[in-house]
Amino acid sequence: MRPVRSTPAHQTADFAELVCSNSLKSDSENTAPWLLKAEMRRAASLLLEIARVCAVPAGHALAVDRVEFSARVTDAIAREPLITVRREEVTAINPEQLTVVATGPLTSDALSAEIARLTGAAHLSFYDSISPIVEADSIDREKVYFAARYDKGTADYINCPMTKEEYDCFYDALVAAEPVEEKEWEKLNYFESCLPIEEIARRGRDTLRFGPMKPVGLKDPRTGKMPYAVVQLRQENLRADSYNLVGFQNHIKFGEQARVLRLIPGLESARFARYGQIHRNTYINGPSVLSDTLQMKEHPRILFAGQICGVEGYVESITTGLLAGVHAASLAHREQAIAAPRASAFGSLVNYVAHAEAKDFQPANITFDLLPSLEEHVRDRKVRHERQCARALTGFDSWWEHVSRASAVR
Repeated sequence: MRPVRSTPAHQTADFAELVCSNSLKSDSENTAPWLLKAEMRRAASLLLEIARVCAVPAGHALAVDRVEFSARVTDAIAREPLITVRREEVTAINPEQLTVVATGPLTSDALSAEIARLTGAAHLSFYDSISPIVEADSIDREKVYFAARYDKGTADYINCPMTKEEYDCFYDALVAAEPVEEKEWEKLNYFESCLPIEEIARRGRDTLRFGPMKPVGLKDPRTGKMPYAVVQLRQENLRADSYNLVGFQNHIKFGEQARVLRLIPGLESARFARYGQIHRNTYINGPSVLSDTLQMKEHPRILFAGQICGVEGYVESITTGLLAGVHAASLAHREQAIAAPRASAFGSLVNYVAHAEAKDFQPANITFDLLPSLEEHVRDRKVRHERQCARALTGFDSWWEHVSRASAVR
């Protein structure tokens, strides 16, 4: 619907604008995010290919220049002759028409009401957050150092080390900072995996030191010692002229953010290209509404994909979009949609969306907890994960070969 109708978080009219982090998570072999991307590669995900082209240094993670990524996705869609782009707000969905609802986390009020009508129950919403971005040339390089945690991958993160005294000063200022005024219609139902940093801090004085400011594995090469706490900065774009503060999403007034964040060593004179923000994310109760093929149980010609279906994260959203497209293609040819195998990362993610406990449902990232356990007990976690990944890819390959063969016959 952009730019005809914008949202509180988007800044452009381009597709695939990443409004939160610029990270597509770990690329370390045999991790859960790696497995999901491995299956995406086998399915020739165009979005993953574009992400690789737009990658910026991020240690063992895949992070992208978000402006370049969005521009390339927009261009790819514009050049596809089978796609017609209509920029308008959709306010009604015909349950008899084959439709994929992939409206992202910031679904408009009118379409949210229509989705609530179709699902037969009030949909849920939670608040997600945006981390601040600092201009690179305003960082005091004498007070920071480059490193990757446990030396995994290349040393691409800027680390701002803190002593106990500096941490205490920062902590006290953070929890006392003036929050953004809550509007009457707001209910701050934060997603547990993306809490504002001030909310984490209020859970205990050392909570940040065991969370986003964890110093473990980040030894300062200048002292040979591990700092009391660390703030990590991740490269934001290919030009390396800006960095985002990892895990520093917040709900604090902009002026207060500047004051508090400049207490971080190395950021005393920081210029901020963007401050942290909170925005509302909308999602449906997948277990009550969706099947294993992302089709609505009551209206099977309507499929949901992306964050609105009950997943959290860019890679997870891309995965469900790819799956919804595959299933929609089958339905368009009057064939039965075949769910991805349960043992695969694709299948396990959708299995959670369709079969989690509806009463306490919250969006989920891909983790090994979502994958089925091995038949045999394997105590060594590394070996266990290797075997789970191997089993997942074997099952995925068999399913994808079947799907691809059916598509070729068409």
